[in-house]
Amino acid sequence: MSDKVIAIQGSSFQDEVVRSTQPVVVDFYADWCGPCKIIEPVIHQLSKEYDGKVKFVKVDTDANQELAMQFGIMSIPTVMFFDKGKVEDIVIGAVPSAVLKSKLEALVKRA
Repeated sequence: MSDKVIAIQGSSFQDEVVRSTQPVVVDFYADWCGPCKIIEPVIHQLSKEYDGKVKFVKVDTDANQELAMQFGIMSIPTVMFFDKGKVEDIVIGAVPSAVLKSKLEALVKRA
């Protein structure tokens, strides 16, 4: 896939997401999750389209259970849109790329 989507651990969440100077999309996923595999190529395509405008990271909820609990992740995939360290929007489940793109457009305008 793309190296534009950075896999992070809970220990780097503050630096990569909360302290980021640009908006961040966080994909909470698990390797065994079917719907996660469905949106993965969409996330990677959007990361290329928004390169330089939005940072894309992914968090494996199995390996980062504390972080998943901190953000109340009950279903995956959950995609969170952060700006200036705050959650601005959330999408749960495998949704069409148009849904994610509209959320991204709103995030970029806000930033």
